[in-house]
Amino acid sequence: MYQVVTMFGDNEPWWFFENWEDDIELEDSFESFEEARQDYETKWMAIHQQYEYINAKSNFLSAFWNDGDERWCEECDDDLQQYKGLALLKNHQPVTIESGKEFYETTNSSGKTKRCERPKQGAWC
Repeated sequence: MYQVVTMFGDNEPWWFFENWEDDIELEDSFESFEEARQDYETKWMAIHQQYEYINAKSNFLSAFWNDGDERWCEECDDDLQQYKGLALLKNHQPVTIESGKEFYETTNSSGKTKRCERPKQGAWC
């Protein structure tokens, strides 16, 4: 089973830190890779229009963000960049199939890319 997942939170979608599922906003499931790929590409184009920066991996994992989309972290005593993540997964794991180059060679990244390093009750803040 394939999933196309949109997330919003402190981390780009390729980190898969503990409790990464808590950042999921929407998850759609598909029987075939082709159906999932079509959904991913449609969502990628729509999300791309809303964000200034993109960092994408070649295996259907993309992060989008705008300057100023930040969350204050008490434990870090700093602002953390917030990312819209888009991922095409197989059984909730990254696929090893390479996406079309137009979905990762258009990467333009800038701004904050740090994450909280201090655990907060067993989880990342």
